[in-house]
Amino acid sequence: MIPSTPAVSALRQRLLDDMRMRKLGPKTQSAYVRAVRYFASFLQRSPDTATAEDLRRFQLHLVDRGVSPITLNATITGLKFFFDVTLNRGELVERMSYVHVPQKLPVVLSRDEAARLIAAASNLKYHTALSIAYGTGLRVSEIVALKVGDIDSQRMTLRVEQGKGRKDRYAMLSPVLLERLRAWW
Repeated sequence: MIPSTPAVSALRQRLLDDMRMRKLGPKTQSAYVRAVRYFASFLQRSPDTATAEDLRRFQLHLVDRGVSPITLNATITGLKFFFDVTLNRGELVERMSYVHVPQKLPVVLSRDEAARLIAAASNLKYHTALSIAYGTGLRVSEIVALKVGDIDSQRMTLRVEQGKGRKDRYAMLSPVLLERLRAWW
């Protein structure tokens, strides 16, 4: 027996189509749908019947529940897209305001701590990957996607294709890191 999937409402399909037209990433689409679904469950009715006062009450509900500023801002962004783009009722969300997210300085390892961390790697592969991450600031997904052709030893750069935000960029390559990459190769 094949399990039946619930039919997608016309409103949700329109939201999905609007996001697809703008080529939003899968995670962004999922977050926007989640925001609208959560708002609809708060309202106990279709979100296209909402008023500005409903949106205000929903934002207060999120704050009272202790939702983090990042989650609150992501929810507001999803709702703004839904009301502005999908429903063409941007005036409803004009008064929704984002919450300030406190900026914290990251923990930065000292040279000795970084050297000990890299030296603790169990094999040459992990040793090289940690060295690249530390030496260039690349993300794990960017390191995994590197190819030999991305290394330019003449210009001492690494080409990162389709990194965060699907953007290409270059990272500087130190002579020590180039030697580690050659040893790995």
